[in-house]
Amino acid sequence: MIDFKSKLILFLYLLGPLILLFKAVQLQFWDTSYSEKAKNNTMSKKTIYPARGLIYDRNSNLLINNQPVYDLMCTYNQVPENIDTARFCELLDITKETFDKNINKNWRSVRYSKRVPFVFLKKIPPITYARLQESLYEYPGFFVNVRNIRTYPDSIGCHLLGYISEASPKEISDSLTDYKAGDYLGKTGLELIYEKELRGTKGIEFVLKDNLGRTVGSFQGGELDSNAVAGQDLITTIDLELQRYGEKLMQGKTGAIVALQPETGEILSMVSAPTYNPNDLIVNRNRGKAFEKLLTDTLKPFFDRSVQAKYPPGSLFKSIVALIAMQEGVLAPNQGFTCNGGYTYRGHRWGCHAHPPVNNVSKAITYSCNTYFYQTFRNIVDKYSFYNPQRGLDTFVNHLYDFGMGHKLGIDFPGEKAGNVPTSKYYDKVYPRHKGSWKSPTIVSVGIGQGEMQLTTLQMANLAAIIGNKGWYWTPHLVKEFKDEFNNIQEVDIKYKKVRVDSQYFTPIVDGMENVVEFGTARLAQVPGISVCGKTGTAQNPHGKDHSIFFAFAPKENPKIAIAVYVENAGYGGSYAAPIASLMIEKFINDSIVAPNRTYLEDRMLNLNLIEAQ
Repeated sequence: MIDFKSKLILFLYLLGPLILLFKAVQLQFWDTSYSEKAKNNTMSKKTIYPARGLIYDRNSNLLINNQPVYDLMCTYNQVPENIDTARFCELLDITKETFDKNINKNWRSVRYSKRVPFVFLKKIPPITYARLQESLYEYPGFFVNVRNIRTYPDSIGCHLLGYISEASPKEISDSLTDYKAGDYLGKTGLELIYEKELRGTKGIEFVLKDNLGRTVGSFQGGELDSNAVAGQDLITTIDLELQRYGEKLMQGKTGAIVALQPETGEILSMVSAPTYNPNDLIVNRNRGKAFEKLLTDTLKPFFDRSVQAKYPPGSLFKSIVALIAMQEGVLAPNQGFTCNGGYTYRGHRWGCHAHPPVNNVSKAITYSCNTYFYQTFRNIVDKYSFYNPQRGLDTFVNHLYDFGMGHKLGIDFPGEKAGNVPTSKYYDKVYPRHKGSWKSPTIVSVGIGQGEMQLTTLQMANLAAIIGNKGWYWTPHLVKEFKDEFNNIQEVDIKYKKVRVDSQYFTPIVDGMENVVEFGTARLAQVPGISVCGKTGTAQNPHGKDHSIFFAFAPKENPKIAIAVYVENAGYGGSYAAPIASLMIEKFINDSIVAPNRTYLEDRMLNLNLIEAQ
């Protein structure tokens, strides 16, 4: 008989081979860690960065270009111990301290591995790269990654186009992206909103290395490699010449210009002032200082006043008040009101300026009678009863929503604000003593575009387009189409919207706006041979000088351009905003400013510095 000791020895003898067999199967079929390590010792994975999509204006003029940038990569375990650091530093124009700092990493962290390439030196100048390239073979473990950064041929459109920057840790850790440390992506403007289309797709190249880290060929004949796919080009709606001209006109001023095509909703120009040269923020070693300077500028050049600033619209708003009043049946086109230099109610007086009698809507628009629109606004709010202003105001507000106020228009651009439209719920909170504690006289200033009413310059330009179209508009947008490397074209989807005001009621408004330019407060906006229809505004500013406002469209029939100009702390709308808008109109329609009196006006607006005058 076999005793227990013999059985145990036999069992262990049989168990040993079984364990070895199991481990062999595990390593072959289940555990890939060792095969991965083997690959890392023989293969190098190199990322091929795609060309970022270019951005063009509506006439195929280049707005943003690509320029190569060179990052020196390093794989630590492939760098020889006897490397000639002195000559290497001389080639790169760096110190020995910089070399030691850049090559020695925290190898215990999950971020770095001695076998995985990391960025040793970013943004090598082209001259340095050319000098290094001749000797790079002498320094195993180092190689160059070529990527593209943005440049701006015309140095314009900084807010509009935006800029790119390195991906943040949060953007890298986002599970929905594949950004890695050192990747660039759009941070503002069109670069941000169309990041997905512009960025392209990375490629991968697997390279076979020998035991000294030298490249000996492609891995598995390149079967695992993938080509980089360039990003799509964007064809914008912007007119380069008009954008450049608008930025020149707004030099020395604070405010915004938005011009668009009423028939299509295509934005022709979108200017925010003060501006800056977008080339100051290209990806290079001087970018940090430039960024800090702009960030601390008291004029806030990073703030996009075209879509983010919320302004009182002033007298521009009177045109909308009249349209809604006529639609609601509380104002007839030929109805007039008496104005004795102001509007009075129970001892309170709201002022007006001197003007001829206003016996119809057109003249009320032409002469911008405050009294007329105080009373008209009250008639809307009190339509259902003086003691039920909530219902009347809500009716008014619903019309404003139709006109694109109180909410974002949906432009394909980041950071758009909704403005502010005060509702009955808002006033119920402001006057909370009991229901109905506020009445139409309490909020009468809204009727002339003051009080709590706020719009963006984009919304004002869109209002001009709606009036020019007599009741409809397309969603304002900045991109016409995308185009890939194979010239496949993809158009942008936009929406058609119609307001609930009959087209017949737009006629007296349009006639009144034409007269504003012909013999009213905007005579400086006259353009020979072009019927300009516009409305000036002067918005009260509790913090300083009043704001100068003007919106317009031209020509009167089948308008080609609608525009809004807002110049902060500039005074009357007819003094600055109106002539700037008219010059933009003339530039777009006629391509140039020719008449002597117009060239004089142009020189005056170009050389005017309101910022220094404050």
